[in-house]
Amino acid sequence: MSKLFVIICASCFILYQALNTLSNVLLAWWSDAVTAIDTRQGENDNRTQEEIHLDIMDTQVYYLSIYGVYSLAQGVIVVIGFIFMYLACMEAAQSLHNQMLESILKSPMSFFDTTPQGRILNRLGKDLDVLDSVMPMVLRGWISCFLGVLSSLIVVVFTTPVFIIPASVIIICYFFIQRVYVATSRQLKRLESSSRSPIYSFFSETVAGATTIRAYDQSHNFILESETKVDENQKANFPATVSNRWLAVRLEAVGNLIVFSAALLAILGRESLSPGYVGLSVSYALAITASLNWLVRMASEVEANIVAVERIQEYTQAEKEAPWIKDDVNPGPNWPGKGEISFKDYSTRYRAELEPVLKNLSLDIEGGEKIGIVGRTGAGKSSFTLSLFRIIEPLTGNIIIDGVDIKSLGLHQLRSRLTIIPQEPVLFSGSLRRNLDPLSQFSEVQVMEALSHAHLRPFVEGLSDGLNHHVSEGGDNLSVGQRQLICLARALLRRTRVLILDEATAAVDLETDDLIQKTIRSEFENSTVITIAHRLNTIMDYNKILVLKNGERAEYGTVSELLADKKSQFYSMCSEAGLV
Repeated sequence: MSKLFVIICASCFILYQALNTLSNVLLAWWSDAVTAIDTRQGENDNRTQEEIHLDIMDTQVYYLSIYGVYSLAQGVIVVIGFIFMYLACMEAAQSLHNQMLESILKSPMSFFDTTPQGRILNRLGKDLDVLDSVMPMVLRGWISCFLGVLSSLIVVVFTTPVFIIPASVIIICYFFIQRVYVATSRQLKRLESSSRSPIYSFFSETVAGATTIRAYDQSHNFILESETKVDENQKANFPATVSNRWLAVRLEAVGNLIVFSAALLAILGRESLSPGYVGLSVSYALAITASLNWLVRMASEVEANIVAVERIQEYTQAEKEAPWIKDDVNPGPNWPGKGEISFKDYSTRYRAELEPVLKNLSLDIEGGEKIGIVGRTGAGKSSFTLSLFRIIEPLTGNIIIDGVDIKSLGLHQLRSRLTIIPQEPVLFSGSLRRNLDPLSQFSEVQVMEALSHAHLRPFVEGLSDGLNHHVSEGGDNLSVGQRQLICLARALLRRTRVLILDEATAAVDLETDDLIQKTIRSEFENSTVITIAHRLNTIMDYNKILVLKNGERAEYGTVSELLADKKSQFYSMCSEAGLV
């Protein structure tokens, strides 16, 4: 469709310019025709005054009719051309937006670890705005100016052929001025765009931490920091404006040479040119000056603003995660049926330049077992859970779940069969029902049953809108405990054979913690449960405990086995917690 839009748009612009040129040529012919009638009248024309008057009127009506048709056709064509041009630009911008958004959403976590939020917002905000608002106008201006210059040169060279000599020299001057300007303006545009990202990042961080900033009376310092970042942006923006003025002065100077050359050649060739063609030549020379000035500016603007496309294209071609679906692999609708998990010499790291966070990890988890994972900060506990979901990919080794190597699966095939309750509950703006069942896979009865098991049913029934209760962004209108229980209800609805709790109760009170633990023990009795423990007392009745240290398996066994060894790290941690 885009190619068709481009062809129609180009055809309309060319046809419009051709009709515009013909309209002006028609005026020259019209002028010469009237002059010829006056000349014959002065040469003892035998016709009566009435016949001469009728001849003039016929000539006027003839040329006026043609001119009117040309003007009407130009109006229709330019409207059609603009419509198709904006449709083509909108389709191109939408296509690039969708490609970039899909690429960002499918980027690995390393992308978000190394890319500031402001940079992403800049691409999705200002750069897309350039595509939507600036590029259509700039492209339209460039095409119009290019065709205008081309038609003007053809007309002037046709009327005064010798004009091609000074025109060639002047166009070369224009070209070199444009190249010097573009080389500078393009780099200034890049600097302005890149210096804008820190402003967005800083603004987002300030809004997120506004309460803390005011609490510590740091508002003034943050205002100064914001002004500093804006100043850095203006250091690139102001020279870009000044360079535009530099261009304008030089273009006007060279443009005056064109008008002078055309007028001089018209005077020198006045014996062989009709008055209409002399006027046409000079008027088009004036038009060339304006058109060339704008052509150089528009060409420079296109090159400067195309940086936005370049920056968006950079994100569309960014590294992506593994495929979501692999058609050649089908683990079956009931996979995993047992929940058996095996790590075999597994190592992984967050990025290629970083050290491994899990090193040669090997262990077997039987289906239905409850496994507690403990360790000091940085031991690799969260990396363990991220590995199960392939948020981070393996460096060496394998993870086998119910006989299937998870590397062979598509990401959606894997992640849709596992459930995690994170430390920080994630809720979206919308209804409570949509947060519990975003894909509308369950009935209202099933949703209410899950809420009952999560000890939230009385709370929901007490709401005026019930399941349609509006949840604000991030669940800000709910307490931390309620948000965590909603995540638990979401897990209860899915009922997968593997459940991971990543310090899910670290931020909630003891009462909510107790409710969550009771529900998990009763409702996930037959599921494999892997818990990263914040409070050690919550995993003391688990089947086995995995102790991690510096990404390696330090200890793995039952609670009684590890506590029997008073030199074990688990015994030391339990002792510090007052459990032994």
